[in-house]
Amino acid sequence: MEGESLFEVEEFSAGYYGLCTAGGMLSAGITHLAITPLDVLKVNMQVDPLKYRGISSGLITLWREQGHSALWRGWSGKLFGYGVQGGFKFGLYEYFKRSYSELLVDQRRSVIFFLSGASAQVFADVALCPFEAVKVQVQTQPHFARGLTDGFRKLYVNEGISGFYKGLFPLWGRNLPFSMIMFSTFEHSVDLMYRKVIQRRKEDCSRAEQLSVTCLSGYAAGSVGAVISNPADNIVSFLYNRKAETVRQAIKEIGLVNLFTRSLPVRITLVGPVATLQWFLYDTIKVLTGLPTSGGLTRHEKDPNLLRQ
Repeated sequence: MEGESLFEVEEFSAGYYGLCTAGGMLSAGITHLAITPLDVLKVNMQVDPLKYRGISSGLITLWREQGHSALWRGWSGKLFGYGVQGGFKFGLYEYFKRSYSELLVDQRRSVIFFLSGASAQVFADVALCPFEAVKVQVQTQPHFARGLTDGFRKLYVNEGISGFYKGLFPLWGRNLPFSMIMFSTFEHSVDLMYRKVIQRRKEDCSRAEQLSVTCLSGYAAGSVGAVISNPADNIVSFLYNRKAETVRQAIKEIGLVNLFTRSLPVRITLVGPVATLQWFLYDTIKVLTGLPTSGGLTRHEKDPNLLRQ
């Protein structure tokens, strides 16, 4: 791969995992901050679907009734909360993928990707949950808090520690399937692109070609993951806004069909480009430090036939 690196990092060293964590924090924080207006709309569509019926009309309604600042409500929760989550998710995914590929040598690649994505997401959501609890209420209740710090204080006063984690299980229900599908779809898309489209090894491709594969695979991964995780995303918003007290009640109130379809267009609009940009930024950091872009298992070096599993 052409070009000089800013500095060299040995793959699978402590510095490598630290770089992956930092790259995940930066890429996730920046991208989630950038789409805050659409996230505000998505949450309000889930909580009040009769008022916020579509993307354009919903944005106009928010702007007209609450001003342009309403579109950026909860931005700090997006930046810091999803930054922390991204750091855990990407850093731990790299760690678990390496560990599971060496431990489960007879398993198919999809099993490794699913387990790695799920294991990383469990920890990532524990870190995200308090930020998400405050963010959703700030976005849907204009007078709840002035910002993230004030929101943490008010939520603790009102509900105690449990208030920060009452949405953890629905959050896992949303993000675990998303993470498993997203990472697996990304990995398989990368493999497909190199084997069937480019027909060259990653190492023989330029940085631009590698990052192009990353972007295409990232978009596919984000879009598929958004569809899979949409029901749980609706439940999370209902619970945090006290529209329901339990998951079962939330499902009953939303309705089975609405559970899958409500806010789905705006989620696909959000998640596809966000996933693409996240993977692009993440892999850009990698290539600038002399590392290969994401995708693949280290055991492939020992057994190339595993690429076709």
